[in-house]
This record gives sequence, structure tokens and C-alpha cells, in this order.
Amino acid sequence: MPEQSLQEKYAPGNACFGCGPANPDGLHIRSFPEGDQVVAEWKPQTRYEAFPGVLNGGIIGALLDCHCNWTAAYHLMKRTNSDQPPCTVTAEYAIKLLRPTPTKDSVFLSAKVVESTDDRATVEGTLSAGGKSCATCRGVFVAVKEGHPAFHRW
Repeated sequence: MPEQSLQEKYAPGNACFGCGPANPDGLHIRSFPEGDQVVAEWKPQTRYEAFPGVLNGGIIGALLDCHCNWTAAYHLMKRTNSDQPPCTVTAEYAIKLLRPTPTKDSVFLSAKVVESTDDRATVEGTLSAGGKSCATCRGVFVAVKEGHPAFHRW
């Protein structure tokens, strides 16, 4: 994977709990474009467990939400031939927890845009561990305009 993630390149001052490089207590998701999708690898820590050896469902949701949001932002940036991604926020989001997610090794995130317009993208994502899909999601992410509270977050 490239050395600098989307988050580090385009939003180094972002303090989001899931994907903000500037949040010392955050998850520090690092997302990378790869073909028509965006991928990430993340190593769980025991403090994120629901019970011994199993990742908390809320953490799974945060991982997929932030990773899919960056997938949308990157797609919209490319779609408009911009050199900076728009600031996008989650408008709609659903997650399916398919099986317990083990914490002994890394988890892998993949996401791709399945529909888009000028200011929004629908993204489907998967979290896998141990070679098995553990959770999936589908969300709609919208580029916000000046005046929205999240507009200047990156």
C-alpha cells in the first residue's frame, strides 16, 4: 500500500474518532485507493472488544462508516476532476453484522461506489477478518456546502 493514506494526504488535521489522523485517541483508519475500490487494514486492540477476542459492533460500525465516507469523498473528487475531496457526511447508513469479528489479527475493509450524482455517492463496504466477511454496509454520503457545521473539517 502507498505510504500516505487518503486521510493523511487530504485531511491531516481532521480529528474524527474513526478516521482523523489528528485524534490521539481515535481509530486512525488509513484508506487507500486500489483499482475501483478503496481498501484499508486495521489492527484491533483489546480495548475495542465487546468481550474477549471479539470486536465491538459499534467499533465495526465506525470503521465501515468512516472508510465508506472516504470512498465517497475520493470518488466525488475524481468525478469532478478536483485536486481536493469534498467534505462528505453520512446521510444514510445500514450495517449487517454477519459473524463475530475476531481481534487476534488485522481486519480488512473494502468499499466501492455503486451509485453517484454530483454531490452524493452510495457506497457498499465489507469488513473481513480471518478470510471471512464479518460485516457489510451500505450508505449514502453527501458533499456538504459552506455553512454546514462539517464543511471545514478537512
